[in-house]
Amino acid sequence: MSGNGVDTTEDLILSVNNIEVIYNHVILVLRGVSLEVPKGKIVAILGANGAGKTTTLKAISNLLKAERGEVTKGTIEFEGTRVDTMSANQLVERGCIQVMEGRHCFEHLSVEENLQTGAFTRRDGRAAIAQDLEMVYDYFPRLRERKSSLAGYISGGEQQMTAIGRALMSRPKMILLDEPSMGLAPQLVEEIFEIVTKLNKQENVSFLLAEQNTNMALKYADYGYVLESGRVVLDGEAKALRNNEDIKEFYLGIAGGDKRSFKDTKHYKRRKRWLA
Repeated sequence: MSGNGVDTTEDLILSVNNIEVIYNHVILVLRGVSLEVPKGKIVAILGANGAGKTTTLKAISNLLKAERGEVTKGTIEFEGTRVDTMSANQLVERGCIQVMEGRHCFEHLSVEENLQTGAFTRRDGRAAIAQDLEMVYDYFPRLRERKSSLAGYISGGEQQMTAIGRALMSRPKMILLDEPSMGLAPQLVEEIFEIVTKLNKQENVSFLLAEQNTNMALKYADYGYVLESGRVVLDGEAKALRNNEDIKEFYLGIAGGDKRSFKDTKHYKRRKRWLA
């Protein structure tokens, strides 16, 4: 990782090395994507819709096969062990789990039943699971109030909290979080990112999050990667990315000097600047 002070693989919880992803044996979606997540850090994958953010997360969590996708080149290592040939269940057991885009919950189950399904890979007994359930309620007090409500009838923000809480019940070392802000009011987005930060600091859970809300992601992340058309075109410390003129112009909507819109700027010029 450029400029983050990571010198050894022991400092990394996740290492994605030059992966290529193809759907239906013909559609190339990711091209030579490499990224790293240091232990105990929050790393953001940024980019417009269709840039390859979700595909990157699914490649890591081994959920591509359900969509006729596959990693055809490169390697993915979790805690120094290659995992791209493992099943999604095996990866969850190792401590890496994905929270899917769209706040997927079991709508016919209660909030508490949804949370309990997150512990299906655990073998440490009911007492430990009950203790972690209380931990989830401490981080998400609103879920304690709604624990008996059917998940299909709670708000979008509460569904997102339920999805993250369910992931926490697996006792993860790392959570892959896909578009947590999607469809939520700004106040709720801020609340969820604050809780993610608390989980990161207090529970030592590493996060790799894919997010279109670049301003919010860079406010809370330690490091970021910008994807465009399935390639990493820029990466750096979150603070440096927030101050980057290209990021300001194309993702934060802030143009300095002569104001130029995304449409008015030649694609090759933007890419040239980022790859320089």
